[in-house]
Amino acid sequence: MSSNLSRWKSINFLVVLLFLQLMIYFTVFLDVPVARQVLGLIYFTFVPGFIIVKLLKLDQSSELVTFLFSVGFSIAFLMLVGLLTNEFLFLLGILKPLSLMPLLIILNSATLVGGVFVQLRNDSPYIRSVELNKKSLFALFFLCLPILSIAGAMWVNAHENNLILLITIILIPMLLTIAIASKKLLPPRLYPLCVFMVAIALLYHSTFISNYIVHFGADVSGEYFVFQTTEVNAYWNSTNPHEEIVSGRVNSMLSVTILPTVYSVLLNMNPIWMFKILFPLIFSLVPLGLYQVWQAFFGRKYAFISAFLFMAQSTFYTEALGLNKQIVGELFFVLLLLVIFNSSINARGKTVCFTIFSFALVISHYAVAEIFLFLVSLALVSLVVLKRRTRKITASMVVFFFVAMFCWYLFTSNSAVFQSFLEFGDTVYGQLGDFLNPASRGEVVLRGLGIEAPQTIWNMISRISAYATQALIAIGFIGLVRKRTKLGMEYFMLTSFSMALLATLILVPGLANTLNMARFYHILLFFLAPLCVVGAETIVALISKQSLEMKTSVLLLIVLIPYFLFQTSFVYEVTKSDSWSVSLSKYRMSPLRLYGLNGYTDAYSVSGAEWLSNTVAFGHSQIYADYYSRFVELRMYSTVYLGYVKLVSNTTEVEPGGLVYLGPLSIIYGTMRGGNYIWNLTESHFLDDLSKIYSNSGSEVYKNVR
Repeated sequence: MSSNLSRWKSINFLVVLLFLQLMIYFTVFLDVPVARQVLGLIYFTFVPGFIIVKLLKLDQSSELVTFLFSVGFSIAFLMLVGLLTNEFLFLLGILKPLSLMPLLIILNSATLVGGVFVQLRNDSPYIRSVELNKKSLFALFFLCLPILSIAGAMWVNAHENNLILLITIILIPMLLTIAIASKKLLPPRLYPLCVFMVAIALLYHSTFISNYIVHFGADVSGEYFVFQTTEVNAYWNSTNPHEEIVSGRVNSMLSVTILPTVYSVLLNMNPIWMFKILFPLIFSLVPLGLYQVWQAFFGRKYAFISAFLFMAQSTFYTEALGLNKQIVGELFFVLLLLVIFNSSINARGKTVCFTIFSFALVISHYAVAEIFLFLVSLALVSLVVLKRRTRKITASMVVFFFVAMFCWYLFTSNSAVFQSFLEFGDTVYGQLGDFLNPASRGEVVLRGLGIEAPQTIWNMISRISAYATQALIAIGFIGLVRKRTKLGMEYFMLTSFSMALLATLILVPGLANTLNMARFYHILLFFLAPLCVVGAETIVALISKQSLEMKTSVLLLIVLIPYFLFQTSFVYEVTKSDSWSVSLSKYRMSPLRLYGLNGYTDAYSVSGAEWLSNTVAFGHSQIYADYYSRFVELRMYSTVYLGYVKLVSNTTEVEPGGLVYLGPLSIIYGTMRGGNYIWNLTESHFLDDLSKIYSNSGSEVYKNVR
């Protein structure tokens, strides 16, 4: 009887898989709105990876690990199968291998083959439900956070009223406090759900603030350009099409070329909204994965608080949202940590997981891959020197990762990534002579060290809250030395070298600017965030050992809640002080900061850029634009290569037949930026002899008709 029941469960799994594929074909071929996008997103982001998890017998771990691995394998599956489809079908004469039919048939066929193998092994998945009782209904409040966040951002976008967002932001630390104070209201088993909900709320409160992509001072315009190029051609060109290093190194990353192309083609989703919804959803899994790593070493409550610190830092929900390749890279970084420190994974499964996730990290983001290689290499060398045997970090792992990274970066896009590494090294070497000059460390480092004076009393309090977290991290590292035997030498070494890297970024001139100090610190929080908890526990233990956990939690909340409220600019908005939050303060933000530094884009910009794209043959007519329009509006929404657009200045002489594009920052607010200087449009005379050929009241195009 039991064998028949097991057989029935296995058949059910295959039937469910076939039914899902039938629904995918149905919604795709009939292009059923909403259903195609929702069902396709869930199916392609979870099912292929879940089958791989079953084949490798990795579902013996917790449900959270199974979920994270399923998503990770699915994303790696889409990139790698997309890559193979791109290369082999092109060799067979199919010029558009990344079009709908090849992708749909190959991805579904590969998934079905995996499902058949699961069936033949008589290995049926079990779905465990999470039971909510009256004592755990408090978790429903966390489920409301993403809804409030999205509604609040859209309300701001429509009516410039941020009340809903302010309520959402203040609710997060309030709910966190109640959750930490009472295990009855929120059982620790629901901590992962709460982390996930808070992450989504914070990320979507930023991305939904506009109908278009906001770059937050990061690289998304270049990422969107290479994605659009790949999607339009239905083919990823592994060489560097424009023979330019910056564009080439972005083109090398499948996370922003093949991956979004696959999703866009299969889901038939507006590419802008795909970037605004899909990548933040992937990013919300990073703190979830970190929670899983940390709870094994520090316990569930402390891991929960550490995840809050990681999410509270403003880079998480601002600048990082303009770094989609880094978002995917960070997910695989976390999954690699889960592989390294998860003792329940068998040797064969660990090898396969490390191999796939390593290559996925390499093809996702070069800087995150380099940081991972740096940390694990130094950790391994240190363990060998100290004669500590380890099976968690082995020489074969490090060698494989190095070879994969070296080969990919050397043989794609004409070695653009490899050349960038060399250029960064030369830049840092060239600045070593400024070792005694504090300014060579960059603005963020100076602010972090307290060298740059705060502008207002609120800025001073904000810095004090940030310094408090940094002080706890420093104290926590000292306290960690006593716990290294409990944590294991591998984790201790990775954390130690993270601290060493942070110190190096501060000491070595120019090094912090190679990636950006805020981004470096965000990534290093993978190891440093729990040190804040350890630091608080160390301080409390010196005063009193009674009720240690409760007093530590209170101290952490005293430090982290103000830190969160300042990082989100909640305090700045309430006090009407100078604010950097587009979500809360865009209605009173200066145009230069809003449109220029944060990259806010409106309908005027997009309409003008699209008109230019539909009207002008790029490469035949010289185009001129100011700094911000060139790097954002034209590159993203005209899909024009930067080499075809010259920077305009107040002394520019437009050649015959040349076109000048001016966006809302210039037309509405009269502000222009050339290279490193800003001037008023009324001070310029280069438009005097030009004819206006397009205007939508917010953006204009002029032409030299001579």
